[in-house]
Amino acid sequence: MLRIIREITLEVLQAILPLTLGVIAINFMFIRMPTQVFVQFIFGAVMVIGGMILFLLGVRLGILPMGEAIGSELPKRRFVPYILAVAFLLGFSVTVAEPDVMVLSDQVNTVSGGSISNTLLVGVIAVGVGFFVAAAILRIVLGFPITYMLAAGYAAIIILSFFTPPQFVPVAFDAGGVTTGPVTVPVILALGIGFSSVLAGRSTLGDGFGLIGLASIGPVIGVMLMGVILY
Repeated sequence: MLRIIREITLEVLQAILPLTLGVIAINFMFIRMPTQVFVQFIFGAVMVIGGMILFLLGVRLGILPMGEAIGSELPKRRFVPYILAVAFLLGFSVTVAEPDVMVLSDQVNTVSGGSISNTLLVGVIAVGVGFFVAAAILRIVLGFPITYMLAAGYAAIIILSFFTPPQFVPVAFDAGGVTTGPVTVPVILALGIGFSSVLAGRSTLGDGFGLIGLASIGPVIGVMLMGVILY
């Protein structure tokens, strides 16, 4: 446990300290922020470091083992619709819990003057992720090349971009980006690795990865379809 805490603390410090020191240097060399704002920044940086250490510790000790356990148990059910339903529900639920998705939906709702509902946007993004996580698991079961699925997904995005209202196109691509956040990524990665690790004749490296890339396509397509259908 102490070794894990030390490793995580070092990782967080390596990630946060350069940004913190950079902002401090910019402040003293160029900007000269008000003292209150600067103190708030330092306090916030300390809180971020502490929060990230606790969060990543929780991911390492709880979320990753849980995702791998679910993934390794699913093939034992031998009922593909059941496997796909569990994969969809897991992708949907972790997306709803993703903080980045909440931030995006709040910002879109504010900028749009309430015309784009928070709940609707989060729901569409979560359904898109859930659908493509299930599709990614089906790909592993069938041994279908991931390159074909990626090509088909991005071809659909390009075609939809010609019919989607212009204001929805950037929101759609941001929706795909925010799903690769600190809650969604560990669970989906662990699910794919755990699932492929128990299938005979499958490569964990070749089949267990790629789920994040596929899952990020779902929200883009979902938000574009929402713009085409509802607006």
